[in-house]
Amino acid sequence: MSVTPWDDQSGADERRATGFGAGGDEPYAAALSGAGTLQMRAADASGPRRDAPVVEFDVARWSAPADQVDRSLLNGVDGPLIDLGCGPGRMVVAAQCAGVPALGVDLSAAAVRVARRAGADVVRGSVFDPLPAEGYWDTALLIDGNIGIGGDPVRLLRRAGAIIRVGGSVIVEAHPDPRMDRRFDAVVTDRRGRVSAAFPWAEIGLEALLDSADQAGLIPRAAWTVAHRTFCDLTR
Repeated sequence: MSVTPWDDQSGADERRATGFGAGGDEPYAAALSGAGTLQMRAADASGPRRDAPVVEFDVARWSAPADQVDRSLLNGVDGPLIDLGCGPGRMVVAAQCAGVPALGVDLSAAAVRVARRAGADVVRGSVFDPLPAEGYWDTALLIDGNIGIGGDPVRLLRRAGAIIRVGGSVIVEAHPDPRMDRRFDAVVTDRRGRVSAAFPWAEIGLEALLDSADQAGLIPRAAWTVAHRTFCDLTR
């Protein structure tokens, strides 16, 4: 199957929902330009909750070429791959270099620009938007914390399951703590004090992931941990 990227319709930017690190002072876009780090914490109506746990994101790693652990996720993948929340596109580029047809999807205009400059085929949009070739993808990726997109893992996994073919794979990266299970409104900040708009997010470890997969009608095939990163392969 060939992968043909498509572009947003004119004027769509204003209708986009706020995604990870977007809105406000746009710290995610700034980090993509400077390869910085970001911090995420739960928020309430008054802003970031200072008593909430801080999650660090290394945007430089997302922007770098895929490492050995990343590339291992492509082992055995020979059909088309879709990366849901692809960011600056390192996994799409890695798949394309391995001869695997691949497409990335991301809500961030800044991330899409970076990914396309790197040679990745990427479309801008939500994973919940209509996407090319739904139901025919061999593999869908939800890594780098992207199981948190939308703050509802069951809904997201159900959506990913509809995107892959019967017998295909949804490869999910879970939180390192297998007992982690929280859903919250979050904001992203950077070292310069930039603050994003609030967005819904979730963090789940393997135990909650398996429960969410069951509710979404997906079947676990394997789970493994490598270099302090935990993954699960789900199918339908």
